[in-house]
Parts: sequence; C-alpha cells; structure tokens
Amino acid sequence: MSTALTLEYIRQSLSNPLPGVVAHKKMAPQPASDLVRQWKPPANYREASVLLLLYPHITGNETSELEWHVILTRRVEYAGVHSGQISFPGGRREGNETLETTALREAQEEVGLSPENLKIVGQLSPLYIPPSNFYIYPFIAYSNSRPMFYPSPQEVAELIEIPLSLLQNPAIRHEETWTFLDGSQRRVPFFNVFGHQVWGATAMMLNEFLTILKP
Repeated sequence: MSTALTLEYIRQSLSNPLPGVVAHKKMAPQPASDLVRQWKPPANYREASVLLLLYPHITGNETSELEWHVILTRRVEYAGVHSGQISFPGGRREGNETLETTALREAQEEVGLSPENLKIVGQLSPLYIPPSNFYIYPFIAYSNSRPMFYPSPQEVAELIEIPLSLLQNPAIRHEETWTFLDGSQRRVPFFNVFGHQVWGATAMMLNEFLTILKP
C-alpha cells in the first residue's frame, strides 16, 4: 500500500474524542434557515445507518500502486428529498436489528457487499437530517481487497470509487450559492469528485472522517 494511513492509525483516530458538530458545520449549507438545525434531533426521529467502506485499489496513476479507496453512490431519481444525490450506502433501521447490522445489510442490498468479507473499524458521530427526519449513524468498515460490487438498479444509478488521497486534497473543496425549491438562497460547500457535487449530510460525515485522519 502506498498510503501511510494504516488500519491501526484509523482505529486509534476513531477511539479518540470525535470532532462531531465542529467538523459537520464546515460542510453544512449556510445559513441554516429557521429550522432547528441538525445538531439536535426531535423526539420522533427515525434511525438509519450508512457505511463508509475502505478498501485497497490501484489508483490508476503512473505508479499503479494500491491505496485506500472509498465508495459513494449516486441515487436513482425518485419522488423524495434525496433523489439523485451522492451518498454512502445505507438506509433505514428495520425492527430490532442493531445499527451496525443496518449499515451492513443496506450495503449488501444497495451495492452487493458481503457482510462476512467486511470488518467494522469504528463509528463516526451521528447526524440528524431535518428534510427526511433521519438520525444517521455512520459506520466505517474495511475490506482486505477490492470487493466485487453489484449495484442495485432500483436504488443506485452510479457507483463512484474514490481514492482517499483525492478526498484529502483541498483543491476539490468548493462553495457556491444555490437557490432551493422554497426560493431561499444558501451557501453550499461541497466536494467536487469526478464532476459530482458531494454536499449535505454525505459531505458533513465525510468531512468528520477526513478531519480525524489529520495528524
């Protein structure tokens, strides 16, 4: 592996106090409108989990070395608030299953990952999403080799494989003023990844992970 980031370093970083809201705010759209912001969910929130998967893969550069990669998905278009957005594999908690089980099950359903081939490294801070009323619990897992992916055509329009080194590059961070459906204008920070704008909850969770990896 060309990366200096070892699994032990990542585990240790996750065992330290997490930056949480401090990291989330840096990639949160502003102003936050008059909603009670993400940082405190209401009593009737729904629970969901997502999976941030790390795996070694060839970068495609001249040296063709292995380095950590992360996957994101582009959701299919549907009648919902997160239609077409870039996200981690994940979804709603079902019944009495653990939140870790939710993350692994959803990753299997959406992109075909086999839970028995993955190992959970740790968790990031949960994050509340007002538009869908979900409180999201992010889990980090790794695979010893690049998995075979089988994206569900009902849920995934595109699978995006991203070198971790690219996500750590400050040059992919941007900010624009967007006009939303309610007519409001907000400053939206995002990661520009292979032409995709990674923003909102995904960018906020991703930023916490990148923050803890810094020396």
